Amino acid sequence: MKQWRCTVCGYIHTGPEPPEKCPVCGADRSKFVEVISEKTENPAMQTAIEEQAPAQTAVTKEALGTAKGKMLELVETQMLKHHIHPISAHIPNGVLPVSVLFVFGAVALNFQNLAMAAFYNLVVVLLAMPLVLYAGYNEWQRKYGGHRTTFFIIKIVCGLVVLATAAVAVLWGILDPMAALSGSKHRFLFLLLHLVMLAAAGIAGFIGGKLVFKD
Repeated sequence: MKQWRCTVCGYIHTGPEPPEKCPVCGADRSKFVEVISEKTENPAMQTAIEEQAPAQTAVTKEALGTAKGKMLELVETQMLKHHIHPISAHIPNGVLPVSVLFVFGAVALNFQNLAMAAFYNLVVVLLAMPLVLYAGYNEWQRKYGGHRTTFFIIKIVCGLVVLATAAVAVLWGILDPMAALSGSKHRFLFLLLHLVMLAAAGIAGFIGGKLVFKD
């Protein structure tokens, strides 16, 4: 049985023909190449595979000297090598559910200490998000060739939603420290904002998991 490899994310499909779309990253069938062997004896086929494989760096030597400095190039390469995006993404993915839980408790119990705890946890999320987004963009460009498939677009949009909602929630908390308590008319809207943020982070994490585990 033939095997086909997605040149965007590396997913392997077994069948007589490649799938219409990659079930992992959403790339169309034109991005699939047939897997002949680990070391093919056909130079033409090997060249075709190498040309379509996702480049480990999207920056050419010429662009390196003009668009980016050598130091930035080194930093971005090391970020990819040491998996900075998935590592940094664990910060909002771990802290955000706790913050939302505290907000829910503050709304339900009218407990100010929970509201304060939620606020400070959310500040951590907000501070982490620029690194998460930058590292994610770097990985998308370098590891996945910057392909604009549905999966990648959704993941990017969700990351931006998390950043935007976290910024709004933190600013809201600064202007109105009692936003989650019974004295606020908008406490349920404040809670809804946090739930939207959590949902966006969950979707982005789910897509990231599919890219890593290829399931």
